[in-house]
Amino acid sequence: MQTAAMACTACGVKIEGNFSETFFGKLAPQDQEFLEQYLLAGFSIKTLEQRSSLGYAAIRSRLDRLIANYNAAKKMDAQKKAVLELLRTDKISVAEAKEKLEKLSGD
Repeated sequence: MQTAAMACTACGVKIEGNFSETFFGKLAPQDQEFLEQYLLAGFSIKTLEQRSSLGYAAIRSRLDRLIANYNAAKKMDAQKKAVLELLRTDKISVAEAKEKLEKLSGD
């Protein structure tokens, strides 16, 4: 699947088209912010430690969690694509695809 429309909740402007998404956009806002801080620190834990109130262990723990969340998002996306491919090739029904996608999403 691909994003086909985006809308601003503040002003109501809606645009349509083909938009590419990355897995970074699927991360929680706090993970995105931490990743940005890490990037701006030159991917240096030492520099990030100096610029923030976090110690090495806390930074390392957050990095490990961020990596795990990123990998989980990629895995879930691959599993959803596999279900959609089964549906596209008529190997499963729409009802079966819906059930599998709901299980993957935790609904």
